[in-house]
Amino acid sequence: MAHINGTEEERRRLCDDGPSTSYKAIEESNSTKEEGTSAMTSTCESIEKYWENGKDALCSPSNPLARYCQDFWSINNVKRKFPFIKWAPKYRLKNFIGDLVAGLTVGLTVIPQGMAYAQIAELPPQYGLYSAFMGGFIYCFLGTSKDITMGPTAIMSLLVAEFASERAPSKDTHAAYAIILTLICGLAQILMGFLNLGFVVQFISFPVISGFTCSAAIIIGFSQVKSWLGLKNIPRAFVPQVRQTFIQLPETNLWDMTMGIICMISLVCMKILKEHVDKKLQTESKKWKSAMYKTVWIVCTARNAVVVLICAIFAAIMVDVYGYDNLPDGSFLTLTDKVDSGIPLPQAPQFYIDVSNNSTNVTIVKSPADVFSDIGEGFIVVTLIGLLESIAIAKAFARKNEYQIDPNQELIAIGASNTISSFFHSYPITGSFSRTAINSQSGVTTPAGGIWTGLVVILALAVLTPYFSYIPQTALAAVIICAVLPMFEYELIPRLFKVKKLDLLPLTLTFFLCIFINIEVGILSGVGLTLLILIYPMSRPELTIKYEKSVDVETGNRAPNVGDTISATREAVIIEPNQGLKFPGIEYIKDKVMKYGAYKKPATAVILDASHFAGCDYTMVQGVTQVCEYFYKHKLQFVIACASTEITTVLHNADIKGLQLAASIEEALRMSFANGEDLSASGSSNNGKINDAYVTEVGTDASPTKDESL
Repeated sequence: MAHINGTEEERRRLCDDGPSTSYKAIEESNSTKEEGTSAMTSTCESIEKYWENGKDALCSPSNPLARYCQDFWSINNVKRKFPFIKWAPKYRLKNFIGDLVAGLTVGLTVIPQGMAYAQIAELPPQYGLYSAFMGGFIYCFLGTSKDITMGPTAIMSLLVAEFASERAPSKDTHAAYAIILTLICGLAQILMGFLNLGFVVQFISFPVISGFTCSAAIIIGFSQVKSWLGLKNIPRAFVPQVRQTFIQLPETNLWDMTMGIICMISLVCMKILKEHVDKKLQTESKKWKSAMYKTVWIVCTARNAVVVLICAIFAAIMVDVYGYDNLPDGSFLTLTDKVDSGIPLPQAPQFYIDVSNNSTNVTIVKSPADVFSDIGEGFIVVTLIGLLESIAIAKAFARKNEYQIDPNQELIAIGASNTISSFFHSYPITGSFSRTAINSQSGVTTPAGGIWTGLVVILALAVLTPYFSYIPQTALAAVIICAVLPMFEYELIPRLFKVKKLDLLPLTLTFFLCIFINIEVGILSGVGLTLLILIYPMSRPELTIKYEKSVDVETGNRAPNVGDTISATREAVIIEPNQGLKFPGIEYIKDKVMKYGAYKKPATAVILDASHFAGCDYTMVQGVTQVCEYFYKHKLQFVIACASTEITTVLHNADIKGLQLAASIEEALRMSFANGEDLSASGSSNNGKINDAYVTEVGTDASPTKDESL
């Protein structure tokens, strides 16, 4: 009630004050609201204006980001990123049959190879199969080569052993390190593909690649000698491995050695037979003979699987029927360890790794940072070598079969294959040359052949793994030795000796360092030496030095002697670099200009022929500034001739004191002989003429060539 009375009293007081007071307050309030509304409206209009301007700027065709976004979501780019969209609508029955035959043939090859390569990587045999199926599925949708097959290779297996298995804290963690290596390398390869960084692998030259592959052939091949001879406890490092192998030769298992020899002879004979049948198939017209040759060709193509299967059947009979598994070690064949059966379930790579020591009951946890530190430079080496191997194979078969590939899309396909494969317990994969050759010769028509290869491997994992324990290790060793021996390119050395002897240096350095130290040192040293060979000519460019004299000098009509100046000698030296000038060569060119011009007695005008210069950087501007200022200070002539418009603009913008530019050598000579003035315009009796016959090389009387003193 009090509240009501108070409110009523307040109302009466306001009424007693008169209506003008209350109306005034209301008007002021409304005015304030209108001002606020007006300010808000103005702010909104400004925001809309800035938004429209910003949107126009972002969406403008001149904006690189806008162009990239438009290109990225365009139909053509989607087709480039998913190449199967191009060939899938044209897929027919004949394509299906070709891909089916090729996929099954490659599948029979990759099963024994994968198990053998897993031994090189120091992983259980099933990991070779885990690495052999998912890559084909992914590459089918993203790859641009119809021939290439993704999966484990000898070189990648060696790199995994070097950077993952060897650096893992225990044998139980070899696989975990290898899977992490697969994931990170895959992501790096995808990123390189999207950033169009495929050119990076071009810095690994052919001699370096050859040196690495030759050393890898020796390292891989000799590492299988222990399995071939049935030797135990052989170290992995190459030099100790060779020494210990020879020490343990008396302990050779005769069963393993004999079967290994038989397997290798069989594989070589079947390879020769396949090459012979290839020629017959091209010329044979009779259907029954063609069918017979085709059957022999398929058997010889799948020779790895055939040899391993026969050896496994022999071992199974000897073990299950005659009980040879009860004999002491060394009295029978060394068989493969038990292979885990079943298809691997998708699982994220394990970044936190527990390392347990049973003897001390101590568990050490490896964090992601520890794992990354352990693998170290392996991420870079495996990424680049994987890209290099796969793209080189894809280009070779694309050239042979006359179609085009997209290198950057290949990076994405390889990276995606590795990334997704890592969730199925795979170690790093790439293109395989031997299986790609089989795929191409088997008549594959699209990347869909990889699907059938993957299905064959999955079938083997689901059904055949219990029987893999009967496979003799010497048979797998024979498969590896016969696969890597052709990698040793002995014929390359005489070819390089004839073509370019200097390329033997990076090849030799890479080869010996990979064998006697380690792979990363060998590759990095080879690349470093190659870059040094590439860069050195930039710092010491070849020069052509020519002298020119005016008619006055030759006839004896010298200009008045005004001291040690160009007008007293009427002579000029032309310095012509035989290649474009980059900043490493500036100091060298500057020294030569000073040597043949300012420091010569008497001093000589210098003309720098810039016709081969492609651009101009700040270091070049600084060098030109120093030379121009010195020549200007001592009243000498230095002229830059034949410079491009870009170089001329940069030098003019630098505001160099004493800078003289000429459009041609003739104009530069006239400026030099006239002490910076054009004689043809002044009416002088010399008239700027040049005695073309008076042109000599520095230090000789021959025609101008390269300066031998360089």
